[in-house]
Amino acid sequence: MLSFNDFHGHLEATDNPLSVQLDPDRNAVGGVEYLAATINRLRATAPDGRTVTVAAGDLIGGSTFLSGLFHDEPSVESMNALGLDVSSVGNHEFDEGTTELLRMQNGGCHPVDGCYFPTQPYAGADFQWLAANVQNRNGRGTLLPGTTIKNIRGVRIGFIGMTLEETPTLVNPQGVASVVFLDEADTANREAKKLEKRGVDTIVVLLHEGGQQAGTYNSCDGPSGPIVDIVSRMDPSIDALVTGHTHQPYVCWLPNKAGQPRLVTSAASFGQVVTETTLAVDRRTGDVVQAETTATNHLVTRDQTADPAETAVIAKWKAISDPIAGRVVGTVAQDVTGDASGNRGVETPMGDLIADSILWGTSAPDAGGAQIAFMNIGGVRASFTRDAITNGEAVGEITYAEAYATSPFGNLLVTIDMTGDQIRRVLEQQYDPTRGRQNLALAVSEGFTYTWDATQPQGLRVVPGSMALNGVPIDPAATYRVATLNFLAAGGDAFTVFTEGTNLLGGSEDIANLVAYLQAHPGVTPPADRVSGL
Repeated sequence: MLSFNDFHGHLEATDNPLSVQLDPDRNAVGGVEYLAATINRLRATAPDGRTVTVAAGDLIGGSTFLSGLFHDEPSVESMNALGLDVSSVGNHEFDEGTTELLRMQNGGCHPVDGCYFPTQPYAGADFQWLAANVQNRNGRGTLLPGTTIKNIRGVRIGFIGMTLEETPTLVNPQGVASVVFLDEADTANREAKKLEKRGVDTIVVLLHEGGQQAGTYNSCDGPSGPIVDIVSRMDPSIDALVTGHTHQPYVCWLPNKAGQPRLVTSAASFGQVVTETTLAVDRRTGDVVQAETTATNHLVTRDQTADPAETAVIAKWKAISDPIAGRVVGTVAQDVTGDASGNRGVETPMGDLIADSILWGTSAPDAGGAQIAFMNIGGVRASFTRDAITNGEAVGEITYAEAYATSPFGNLLVTIDMTGDQIRRVLEQQYDPTRGRQNLALAVSEGFTYTWDATQPQGLRVVPGSMALNGVPIDPAATYRVATLNFLAAGGDAFTVFTEGTNLLGGSEDIANLVAYLQAHPGVTPPADRVSGL
């Protein structure tokens, strides 16, 4: 079984390595041409060709420019080309809503942008996405099939595919309003029993949820995170798990609810790692022989020939994307950093810059009359690096592709009325552990400042009297015009207080607004911090 996860539309190879902790040799890894080459090499060495290729979600969404510009049709084509058999959905499969996910599966041209190649309409995925814990609210079963059975040279393997239960807090709630997301372990146990009744004794869960560990990419040093609890509640009939979401590589053995160890793997992200799992199955009983089951994480390195089918996929889409990608839209005088080393609970210069752009695009009376703007740090996906040359531009120039990389989700600007107290309450939600994910920060626009105190109880961490707009204290009873993205306005990232806002006015798409801001503000520099902590 060959597996990976969290591809996120990373078709083109870069020079980026894993962290020094994960790979002390700092090999350049990734790129779908080399991902496919690695998978094909491992297939060729499998005994009797008995292989299945699977993934654990987030194949699309939060993607690079080459894929995201075309609503991730290039990513699905690349997965078809490498022979992916089955994948769970992940939270990012729902970035554009359930209807668009079904189009990704079944094919058809985009309802707004149409067919990118009129003589070659988008054909859909050759592989099956699974969504066992995503049920339609109308009672008509799951959005997509929950399970599938693969017959590998006479061995029947049942796959259960799921995303994390918290998915509605990570995507635009309006896009998933027609479905409900269920508990991962409860769903897996229920579906495993159904598979057993169908005579399937080898059961693998593909789950878009994971954990962390402190070792290298092929180890399991001190495993932690949600996956540990989830596995501890799983039935012994489940033989192995392929996981994702945390972008961490590991090969772990974790105890199920009977205390029996089960193999749990993850392959980092962006096509940088492939997990090779050998499942030993007793032909007489159909059960997995756990003592003989092994797994190895392989780096996707460049010391191999690029897969020509994937090279062709990349060339096809670059032919129509390059003229757009290389267009210069602004300049940067200093690096503006958007990467907080995976910590989305801290203020970043790029987050504040995007918040400034949102305020700029909504402050005019006819555009919303905004006074304050907020941006979710989790939506900031790249930095501006002054010396980076991506499309032949000059030093300090920002291309459209570089701007797009910072904000790849296609959100819309909105402006709402909020009271000063509602603003305080939404800031408190940054530090609320009951909301599903702790410490998801909000970037704030220029002129708005506040101080927080981590030693105070949850709900009381914004220091009283510290919130100010242009030096004037925020009045809890006064009403302010607040701009943000439709994702946050709908309660995304569990910032539910935004949904209390009134007098909503819609605006432009975030990337179009950011490009206009950059064109109007040449030579951008890192904004000063607006948030202070005690």
